[in-house]
Amino acid sequence: MKQGFSLRVSQHLALTPQLQQSIRLLQLSTLELGQEVGQMLDENPFLEVSDEAAPREEFGLDHPDTPLSQEVREFEDAPEFIAASAVNTSATTIKDASNTSTATEAAPDAPTEPKLEESWEGDGSVESAPDDGEWGNDAAPRKNNLEGSDAEAADLAGEHITLQAHLHQQSLSLRLPELDRAVLHFLIESLNDDGYLEESLADLAEGLARGDMAQTEELLQQFAVALKLLQSMEPAGVGAQNLAQCLHLQLLDHKDCDATRAAMAICLQPMQLLAKRDIKRLVQVCGFAEDVVKNAMTLIGRLDPKPGRRFANVERNVVVPDVIVVKVGRGFKVTLNSDVMPRLKVHDIYANAMKQHKGAGSAAAGQAMQQRLQEARWFIKNIQQRFDTILRVSTAIVERQKNFFTHGELAMRPLVLREIADELGLHESTISRVTTAKYMNTPFGTFELKYFFGSALGTDTGGNASSTAVRALIKQFVASENLQKPLSDNQLSEMLKEQGIECARRTVAKYRDALRIAPANLRKAL
Repeated sequence: MKQGFSLRVSQHLALTPQLQQSIRLLQLSTLELGQEVGQMLDENPFLEVSDEAAPREEFGLDHPDTPLSQEVREFEDAPEFIAASAVNTSATTIKDASNTSTATEAAPDAPTEPKLEESWEGDGSVESAPDDGEWGNDAAPRKNNLEGSDAEAADLAGEHITLQAHLHQQSLSLRLPELDRAVLHFLIESLNDDGYLEESLADLAEGLARGDMAQTEELLQQFAVALKLLQSMEPAGVGAQNLAQCLHLQLLDHKDCDATRAAMAICLQPMQLLAKRDIKRLVQVCGFAEDVVKNAMTLIGRLDPKPGRRFANVERNVVVPDVIVVKVGRGFKVTLNSDVMPRLKVHDIYANAMKQHKGAGSAAAGQAMQQRLQEARWFIKNIQQRFDTILRVSTAIVERQKNFFTHGELAMRPLVLREIADELGLHESTISRVTTAKYMNTPFGTFELKYFFGSALGTDTGGNASSTAVRALIKQFVASENLQKPLSDNQLSEMLKEQGIECARRTVAKYRDALRIAPANLRKAL
């Protein structure tokens, strides 16, 4: 093999560290952003939280709506950029400290686009940037207004009682030998969150006896007695091993009548018959009249299939909006939520100290400190760009969906990511990241930004209707239907055609399932 040298010229894409960080911050949710900020505060000594309002960092452009340069557009359109899911956020800019925008106003144009060719390395001087102030308004942090006894009362009101604790408290009133009490305690602790005893008594006994047949039989007898005591406790139905037994235990508390007896007979049948509401089949197998079976099914519908869920400590995730939209005159004002915006600044004392001692110590240590300072500056800038991009996209959405903010979801118009991307001069993938896990508070509630995008369905007039508006129309039709004769998917499709919207039956079924609306046979009143 002959060795030799050759020259080859090629082009490749390289993301600078600050651009990579900007991409990552843009796609984070509010919660994830808070975690990222907390981690950066722990790692970078030059970054701190500001308690007072200060002028915002003056990186970027003078105008917030400057279109992308040709160089950046080529960079975004490259196949490698799409494959790497890299989002160019350099087109985002810095707005006034109020962080507000009116959707009805036209965005100003700016002629140039900054180049992100800087590296993390800096010269260590605080004069390299106009100011290292935090970005965000001067709203004071939210505090708890509860004091004294009011706070204690709130703590007591929020105290959670588990299902096991509730059952153990009831068992204290039973006069049981120590062994029986221990067996009952074991069964209570074996319940799942729904109040069911998932494992059979035989499996529980074998697990404790470890192969001893005599001990297994003895434990089975003790478990059987303890299980009866457990199933007699509140809530009714607790300790059941399946749904049918759970419903049967609850029916024992109802007065003896034809409907109750029919309901108990129905619980002995396969649950599929009850789920499908197959009244004719239930009449045949249970031997009761049709009206009695209907009353029995109504009675079963009032029972709780999961008696333990009322004690479940369900963690409720509160959605904090990133953007707030309020009506101002004939237009709408789009404002960033100051509660979710980090208030960051560069630590001036540390930055000045490093400048004064520049040249002292090893060159490697000084270079590392300069890199950390520049990293803090770029982190603040990227946070600013993230919120500027969110504000710009939200303003464009409000402008396109004015009818929604005036009349509600029935007036939603079709909208795709490409429309917003072309209007703002951003890449479509950038819009996708901005609208994911970001929320907008509107006069009609809080919605994810992706909610305002929807496909188009044809109309008789040649126009388009939003799929969101069609789903809202289906929900309205179902809400006003006759429960004795619920609307089928075919009927819903015909009703949409009467409104001038071409929507096939299968599309109606898909939208109905997305709205969690049961089929017509399950919506029919008994």
